[in-house]
Amino acid sequence: MNTTHPFYLHFEKIYGARWPRLFEALQHKEQQVARKNILSASDDSSKNWSSFEVKPELPNCYWLPESGSVQPERNADELLDVYVMDPASVMVARALDVQEGDRVLDMCAAPGGKSLVMIEALKNDGEIFCNDLSPERRERLKKVIQQYVPRDIRDRVWVTGKDGVQFGLKEAESFDRILLDAPCSGERHILENPTAQSEWSPRRTEHLATRQYSLLAAALLAVKSGGRIVYSTCSISPEENDEVIRKLLKKKKTVVKLVEASPGIGGERTEFGVAYLPDRCGFGPLYFAVIEKT
Repeated sequence: MNTTHPFYLHFEKIYGARWPRLFEALQHKEQQVARKNILSASDDSSKNWSSFEVKPELPNCYWLPESGSVQPERNADELLDVYVMDPASVMVARALDVQEGDRVLDMCAAPGGKSLVMIEALKNDGEIFCNDLSPERRERLKKVIQQYVPRDIRDRVWVTGKDGVQFGLKEAESFDRILLDAPCSGERHILENPTAQSEWSPRRTEHLATRQYSLLAAALLAVKSGGRIVYSTCSISPEENDEVIRKLLKKKKTVVKLVEASPGIGGERTEFGVAYLPDRCGFGPLYFAVIEKT
């Protein structure tokens, strides 16, 4: 992509002098972690974890070197031992603060890495609904759950295929915690795909922001009073991030409270949430905001 492409010029207006560095970083492989599957009876002898960095803010996560990789392997219980993911995704899932006994909804759950974090947080009680509208993505989600979650815990994990808006219409005040990792522009993926680049326009972002708000408003209906929602995207567009939250706070101000989110490792605060951008932290992009229903 050259510097006269509408995509480049659009984000240059938003990020100014920062944009060339961010544009370059988006085209490099992001930092990842191998998150240990604590639901499995793991045997660490097959991997030399001493060569990987561990940070106390993200326990059970091994930071992969730029040139290194880890292949998940089956433990004695036939479950896979690690799940490789973006560290920001771990922090987003933990921001939901799932408690034992909660009824949880992961509204757009595939491929399932964040769901695994929340399933672990439920411990010995509670249930989670892992939802995805796409049949193909839902099959991948089912496979991840089968590969990482013991059978007795899977009895409390439900995979569904609804349009997320339906939860607001049909299951009002039903969930203690809702994660909405909303469908978004995914600019990192656009830069990897020449067809997506040729089809990109600001109008697509506008359409997505409308859909994102509809899903977030549905999540607000579906969560219990006093419950928590985490809204997240992998977009760098403020229109899909803070502006969606701004719209919710304006339209639903009598029933919504913004919760100050911890930026964790490498995060930078935005007006309403936290962003992880690869030019500064080496991973992402990922944005999230935390909301409570009053």
